Amino acid sequence: MFRPLMSRALCAMLGAAALGVQAQSTETAQPPTVTAIDQRPAAFEMSWTPLRLNGGQRSALLGGSYLVALNETWGLGPSVYGAAKGDLGGFFASGLTLQGRWALGQDMHLSAGLFTGAGGGVSTPLNNTGGGLMLRPELSLRSQFGAWYLGLGVAQLRFPSGNIRDTNWTLVLGRSDRFLSFSPEEAGRWGRAGDRTGMGFDEVALNVVQDSPRASASRQRSGQTVSGRRGRAGADVRQYLGEGAWWGLEASGAAQGGNDGYMDVLANMGQDWALFSPRLRVGAQLSAGLGGGGDLDTGSGWLLRAGPTLRWITPWGPTLRLEAAWTKAPRGHYEARQLRLALALPLEPLSRTLSLPPLESAAVRLQTWTFGAHHFSRLPYKDGRQEGMTALTLGVTRQLGGPLYGVAQAGSAARGRAGAYAYGLFGLGLNSPAWSGWRTGAELLVGAAGGGGVAAGSGAVAQSQAWLQWEGLQSDGRLRLRLGAGQWRTLGQTHNSSPMFNLDLGYAFGTTGR
Repeated sequence: MFRPLMSRALCAMLGAAALGVQAQSTETAQPPTVTAIDQRPAAFEMSWTPLRLNGGQRSALLGGSYLVALNETWGLGPSVYGAAKGDLGGFFASGLTLQGRWALGQDMHLSAGLFTGAGGGVSTPLNNTGGGLMLRPELSLRSQFGAWYLGLGVAQLRFPSGNIRDTNWTLVLGRSDRFLSFSPEEAGRWGRAGDRTGMGFDEVALNVVQDSPRASASRQRSGQTVSGRRGRAGADVRQYLGEGAWWGLEASGAAQGGNDGYMDVLANMGQDWALFSPRLRVGAQLSAGLGGGGDLDTGSGWLLRAGPTLRWITPWGPTLRLEAAWTKAPRGHYEARQLRLALALPLEPLSRTLSLPPLESAAVRLQTWTFGAHHFSRLPYKDGRQEGMTALTLGVTRQLGGPLYGVAQAGSAARGRAGAYAYGLFGLGLNSPAWSGWRTGAELLVGAAGGGGVAAGSGAVAQSQAWLQWEGLQSDGRLRLRLGAGQWRTLGQTHNSSPMFNLDLGYAFGTTGR
């Protein structure tokens, strides 16, 4: 039983905030309407799986998943895996996990799951990911301890078009949760949930980062010294635990400075205190996670980061954050000073950010999770050739007001000869009203990309597309199918481009928000 991502980017962020605030001021004049809410079991899950590579090399994958119940037996959700041991720092894979659970007693269950996604980052001739498609079936036995559970099992990792394949034991740690949401038809109305909706995060932030590596302690995998400033772009989400206390997740990638292909994923925790006003707050943050690629020597991939934070919660909803930090790869050769500027938009009513009772009514915002295949028909490579490549992507969209929505998307090559290519994008879109179950729209995304020999310049890229969507796959409109066409191109001094086509399957739901 299933229990319980530059200046152009900054302009896009500021535009999203202004339009979102304008929409909020219009909607808040409407009287609240209580709407029905859907509640189903969910779970956060982490895993550790040793990995034997060719040539006797050893590594391990650290995985994280969020699964939502489809019925009493099956659950589905996004997953991310990253190398956390050996010398593959910077290898990441993202995709979907389908998992089934069967009760074997009051506090024990058997689980069988299959991850389907794509991997990117570090790859060598001896251990290569081929086109990038990754499969990971798992069978495990779990024991429940209240809301937590611990499991031991066996998992197989394989890249069908590459030469990495291994079957080994896996350790699983999970926590049961619940997923609260409204029907997509309720979007634009007002609802009261009494608790956090969706995945439970209170805000999402888009950020630009400047790294200044310490030359005496930083080097490339070839041994060459790393110096000079490097730019990155990324995104993060936070949940506030009490007044000024938070935890969260973030991801960013190289967008300037010659390290295209670099990526990191970190978990954060921090505390801040009021400075003259409850809305102006100063504090500190600690982070740990995985990162690498772009020829930077991060060793096993582990990264540690710490530093001060400054946060201003504006009266209009958005939050501005300025953070400084020192980052170090304890098992590699990389140290850097870091400065980060972020614009955060609330996902839940603002009182959650200030740690007041989360009980007031709020506008229902449409949010959609997507999983898709994106085909780039003439992708340029550094050796001068142009070839087609197909990537698997995970994405999320969120209504900002009227026809405007925000987008975040991450993907990795799955078919072709760019197996280590990965990207993260964010931006804005416009959609039309629905007509007989059909809807059209367009979007523009910017972000960071690289790896796999793709000629991505400094790593800053843009992607534009128009799309047609069918929302009649289910009677409640939650499942939707989208066909899109557009263009991928690099930003900065190089101007490479490729036509692109995509097919996405989306799961839509309503969440409370500003």
